[in-house]
This record gives sequence, C-alpha cells and structure tokens, in this order.
Amino acid sequence: MEFLIITGLSGAGKSRAADVLEDLDYYCVDNMPVALIPRFAELCLDARGRYERVALVTDVREREGFGQLPGILEELAAMDCTVRILYMDADLRTLVRRYKESRRPHPLAGAGVSIEQAIRREEELLAPIKERADFVVNSANLTLGMLQNRLFGLFAGEGKKREIDITVMSFGYKHGLPLDADLVFDVRFLPNPFYVEELRPLCGLDRAVSDFVFGYPQTRLFMEKIEELIDFLLPYYIEEGKLGLTIAIGCTGGRHRSVAIAAELNKYLNAKGIGAVSVHRDMER
Repeated sequence: MEFLIITGLSGAGKSRAADVLEDLDYYCVDNMPVALIPRFAELCLDARGRYERVALVTDVREREGFGQLPGILEELAAMDCTVRILYMDADLRTLVRRYKESRRPHPLAGAGVSIEQAIRREEELLAPIKERADFVVNSANLTLGMLQNRLFGLFAGEGKKREIDITVMSFGYKHGLPLDADLVFDVRFLPNPFYVEELRPLCGLDRAVSDFVFGYPQTRLFMEKIEELIDFLLPYYIEEGKLGLTIAIGCTGGRHRSVAIAAELNKYLNAKGIGAVSVHRDMER
C-alpha cells in the first residue's frame, strides 16, 4: 500500500493538491490527526486491497501533535507501507497575499503575531520534514492547470497520459441551449431533412437521414473544419487542466441534422482513441 503524506506551508495548496490526487484515484483525507495515522493505516490494510493509494493531508493545524510525524512515518514503514512525502511550498509574498485574499487566519497567527511572523515560524517547524520530502512543489506561479499537470507527471504512473472526458451533445435550439456546453456549433445552415416527407419521422441516427445530411459538400467541409478545430483545441484544454468537455451541436429541433453531425463527430473522436460519448438531448421530442 502506498501512503502519500501531503504537508507544507499553510496556503501553499495542500488541499488543492489533494483534490488533484483524488482524480488520480488516491483515497484522500484532509487534516488527518497525526496520532490517528497508524490506526487509519491498519484499517486500510484490513480492507484487503480496497485502498491501495492513500493521500493524507497533515500540517501545523494540529499544533503539538504534528511533531510526532517523523515517528509515525517510521511506524508506517514498519507496516510494509510505501511512504512518500509531498511538500507544498510557496514564497512569503505569495502566502501573505493569499491569506489577505482569503481573509482566513493563519493557524499560527494570533494576538501580537502577524501573518508574516506566523509563516516564518511555520517554515522553521517544517524544515525537517521538507528536508526528507520526496517531492517539493512550489505553487507560487502555478495555475490550477499547471499544478494538475505537475502532479499528474509525478503521480499518474509511467506511460499514462492526461485524458479529458468528452461529451458530444446534439440539441434543438427551439428547446434552449445546453447549460453545460463548452463549445456550441450551429448546423442550421445545412439542408433540413425535416422537409423531406419520408425522412421526417426518422432521426439523425438512421442511415437515410445521415446519407441525406452528408450528401451535401458543405456538410463534409464543415466536418473537416470542426475536426481540425477539435484536434487543435484538445491538447490546450488538457494542458490547462480541463477534465471534461461538452461539445454541443444544434439544429432547429434537435432530431435530424444535429444528431447526424454529433454521431459522426463522436465516431471520429473514438477512432482517434479519445474517450467520447454522444448524448442526443432532444432527439425523442
């Protein structure tokens, strides 16, 4: 079992790091009392493989108990647990600014103790832990996307690539725009199968409707353009840390043109090895 101890300076991003690690299939617990860590480890071991990767956030919020951490780490090692330490760091100016913006008190601040003094005291207390840390991440100049990429590179495992969950959604404008759409494409410029009597009762998933829609050169050209755009955008969305993307394709009623285009785009993405699912919101209306 792997235990990752997330610690570091208050305001440096420990809780945010835990959120990212949770997306990497770590079981995460924030503000874990140090004295309870060995017992928690026993419970995880008794679960027989249910918790193989555990990340625990612990820091000076526990006051005197935090000083027991070095000894607790030795106990974990004696239990045949792989123990690593992620230390979240940032410079003094950044931490002071973050605390001013959050309007929350520093755990070591108090009457007569400024934020700056509290941060310097915390640095002294954490110096021994920082020295033995396996990873030190300075979050001062990192956006959330940059932090996600950094932690992904450290903890996702060799050969694993960042992925993004894609939903390709067809919809009808007369029923309203999808609230969760990231990209919206209007295909009402294409010839409408609705006005072909034998196609009207069918939907965009039927071969006859799809052949009608893609029988026009503007449809094929549009597909080339949209595929080229998605190919361009996806790496940048992933780099920015986006985990999910909804691509909405809209026509008037959401039954014919948008369904055919969405189905074809979903097929294109799957053929490239990109995990995408299609949802036809208004097809049955």
